[in-house]
Order: sequence, then structure tokens, then C-alpha cells
Amino acid sequence: MTRGHTPDRKMSREEAGRLGGRATSRSHDRSFYQMIGKKGGEATSDAHDAEFYKEIGRKGGEATSENHNTEFYREIGRKGGSS
Repeated sequence: MTRGHTPDRKMSREEAGRLGGRATSRSHDRSFYQMIGKKGGEATSDAHDAEFYKEIGRKGGEATSENHNTEFYREIGRKGGSS
């Protein structure tokens, strides 16, 4: 719940960020977010090499395997095999 700030209480960063995000979403459409996402992806790609992507893929795979059982992998295998 956003309480805002008063003379005796400052707004938290979380509250300020939420308010700013809501204001931005009211003034921009989907294409704006697609454009900034593309720019961010290109900047990340320019800043990192293949080893960076291998490492984050490895970490993601480890996190997934820690959080899911064999039934999860069977199900995604079935979905992948049927498409």
C-alpha cells in the first residue's frame, strides 16, 4: 500500500519506484516497452561474450533442477515433442 510522504515521513524507494512505474505505464504503450527492451538486450549483448551467456544458462539450469522433479521434465518433454 502506498502511503506517500508527509513532512515527518519520507517515501521509500520502493514506493517512489512504484509510483514512477505507474506513471510511465500510463503515458507509454506496448511499443515503447518493446523498444526499450530491444535496446537493453542489444546493450547487454554488446557488453558480454558467449562465456557470460553459458554461465547464466548453467546457473539457470541448476536452479531449475533444484526446484523441479522428474515429472516436470517429463511434462516439458511431452510438450516439446508434440509441437
